[in-house]
Amino acid sequence: MVFVLVALVVLALLASVHRYVWRRFVGDTTAPGSTWRKVGTVAAFVLPLLSVGAMTSGRIGAPFWLQQVLAWPGFLWLAALMYLTMALLVGEVVRPLLTRLLARRDAAAATRSTAGSGTSAAAADGTVAATASGTRPRTEELVPAVRTGPTNSADPTPVTAPATEPEPEVVRDTESAAPAETEPVATEPTTTIHPSRRLFVSRVVGGAAAAAGLATVGYGTADVLRGPSVKRVTVPLAKLPRAAHGFRIAVVSDIHIGPILGRAHTRRIVDTINSTSPDLVAVVGDLVDGSVADLGSAAEPLAGLRAPHGSFFVTGNHEYFSGAEQWVNHVRELGLVPLENARVEMGGFDLAGVNDIAGETEGQGPDFVRALGDRDRSRAAVLLAHQPVVIHDAVEHGVDLQLSGHTHGGQLWPGNYLAELANPTVAGLERYGDTQLFVSRGAGAWGPPVRVGAPADITVVELASRQA
Repeated sequence: MVFVLVALVVLALLASVHRYVWRRFVGDTTAPGSTWRKVGTVAAFVLPLLSVGAMTSGRIGAPFWLQQVLAWPGFLWLAALMYLTMALLVGEVVRPLLTRLLARRDAAAATRSTAGSGTSAAAADGTVAATASGTRPRTEELVPAVRTGPTNSADPTPVTAPATEPEPEVVRDTESAAPAETEPVATEPTTTIHPSRRLFVSRVVGGAAAAAGLATVGYGTADVLRGPSVKRVTVPLAKLPRAAHGFRIAVVSDIHIGPILGRAHTRRIVDTINSTSPDLVAVVGDLVDGSVADLGSAAEPLAGLRAPHGSFFVTGNHEYFSGAEQWVNHVRELGLVPLENARVEMGGFDLAGVNDIAGETEGQGPDFVRALGDRDRSRAAVLLAHQPVVIHDAVEHGVDLQLSGHTHGGQLWPGNYLAELANPTVAGLERYGDTQLFVSRGAGAWGPPVRVGAPADITVVELASRQA
């Protein structure tokens, strides 16, 4: 019941996110009925179906060729959806600012245009034109001077000013009557924006978001396909004898051979490890995402690992999704030594390995007593354990150094912040009491073949004796 409820919540969330992405990239930027809108709407339905198919095809036992067909577009779309949504959310901050800027610019341009076309001409006979408000025009009367005597011998008649009748008194309604003369009222520029401007803003923001999101995914995909880089870290151990000073362990985790990362991926990793000339190789879980029948040949390059003290393997949680017992037998056939809650003695330290905690569902979980209970604690101990969360058991059993993976370093930023909530250490070397924990970011990728902010790595851990 709980699983069904969680599944419904996840589906509802995915539907909401896809609706939002469709609206911003398609609905706001294309015309109804246009070819681009039809294409975008079809993609909004097809891409999430491919993603669901990519995530479930392996679990339901679909043919491997179908898993491969669905994996690339389905998983890549999940990564693209994540970064496109993040870019659009940033665009929500930019959108109103750009809209307001364009509206003010248009309003200012309209105001300048109106001011430049206005005129005020006087009437040719000296009268002021009537205003649109109905104000009576005012005329200037010319009254000749009164003549008291003859001014011209030809015109002896005296001239007097014409009699004028007094104008009737006008009672004005001060509340309703319009003033004879009005001052222009200043108004603020309108901030309304034309629909064409809104379309322009939507296309600019959507285009920038698409470029940022897809470029991020492209960069992260190239990082995975390029293969892991080599890191080196020196770890001093108080109990390590001088004879073992400088012992080098090539740590590789989370290779994730699967429908996307196949034989060529395995070959790149093996070549990279061999180029470091390690004394010992430690494969600390999550080797595969699939069955031996589908991926056995893709894992075969592991037979080419070269190290004087051998190559060792412990299970990760994904092995228990893929048939852990069959994979343990297969890697043994390839020359690796599985450490299933077991321990071997090296020249200067004990090397132990425990099963992943996911094996508890099959009665094959980690057994620290069996792996470490009867050992000589005066000797240094190095433990291979897929998940960092077992560090507290390692401290309790006197382990000097635990080598883990599982976190992928977060794989997709900001996934590292989520990984910190579930793991004591996400990547790198940290100390817990007298025990040091090193966590590899991993050499492959799970789900989307994309890494952002967490580059793939193979780490050469060099043990240092404090007695040297």
